Amino acid sequence: MRLLHLKVTLPLSILGLLLAGCIGGSEGNEGQGGQAGGQQGNTLQRVQDRGTLNCGINDAVPGFGVVTPQGEYEGFDIDYCRAVAAAVLGDPNAVEFKPVTTEQRFTALQSGEIDVLIRNTTWTAERDGAEGATFLHTTFYDGQGMMVPADSDYRRLEDMDGTTICVLSGTTTELNLATAFRARNLEHEPLSFEDNETLQQAFQQGRCDGWTSDKSQLAGVRSSWPDNQGGPDALRILDEEFSKEPLGPVVRDGDSPWAQAIDWTVIATIQAEEFGITSENVEQMKGDQNEEIRRLLGEENFDSGLGLPDDFAVQVIQAVGNYGEIYDRNVGADSPLGLERGLNDLYTNGGLHYAPPYR
Repeated sequence: MRLLHLKVTLPLSILGLLLAGCIGGSEGNEGQGGQAGGQQGNTLQRVQDRGTLNCGINDAVPGFGVVTPQGEYEGFDIDYCRAVAAAVLGDPNAVEFKPVTTEQRFTALQSGEIDVLIRNTTWTAERDGAEGATFLHTTFYDGQGMMVPADSDYRRLEDMDGTTICVLSGTTTELNLATAFRARNLEHEPLSFEDNETLQQAFQQGRCDGWTSDKSQLAGVRSSWPDNQGGPDALRILDEEFSKEPLGPVVRDGDSPWAQAIDWTVIATIQAEEFGITSENVEQMKGDQNEEIRRLLGEENFDSGLGLPDDFAVQVIQAVGNYGEIYDRNVGADSPLGLERGLNDLYTNGGLHYAPPYR
């Protein structure tokens, strides 16, 4: 008996679908976020189902994240945690603040203990590539500096050859310090600490000659320096800036819907300032003649596909204000830090903040 050999030709598109079905199966498929299992996948949906946002923060940096004597969290980063909760959940108070140290922050993110890290964390290539982390729209452009006793002879880094410098461990600050001193052929002894509290105690005890960190953090520490230690006037921050420190929210890799939701929450605060929308006038701006303003405020028939309510920007602005309001209240003109906008101004004023179009 002769066997017949049948030659069947399938279109490549159908063959690809069949192979994908055989390989992928129905179990263990990646979620909408792109990674399977554990805490990966669609964090946006999980946060909305849970009804609260777990936000990883710093609770020891004046201006960015502190706990008041009344037990309330406040600061620039705290406001952005509230902004995300307002956008995603419609309630800026639906936040569980999770203080994490520099050593713990990425572990807490990967384990799912926190949904997002908003904690003065610098965006670098290694962190972006090796920590399983995705860095989002920059909220604050910073740079590293040096703080010294005001009565010292230190006026620039070159004056600090052979000194001992206090620095937080597990940070880009350590690497920048070594690079800056090496580039100037200077010697130094780093004295590393895991948290600001123990570092500050060492600095007050005179165990180090200088304290290096992001200049915004140093300004925050200086603004709240204890009166029995001479108050803010007892400290001086050198003019020199020796690194780039773009700070912003961080989420787990492979979770695009969640990343996009947070990105556009931040962008909404920047765009609101450019449009002149504030926490005080947002309601009346809903009827503005500018179609772009009405679209941002959810007054046009527009579906962004971001998984956010049409009026998410209104919720955000009502809760924390536009970017300028957030900045001035926490670190700018209306705060003890008194930091000028500089790079953190809108691009129309010579700064770096620029919002892609919401359309």
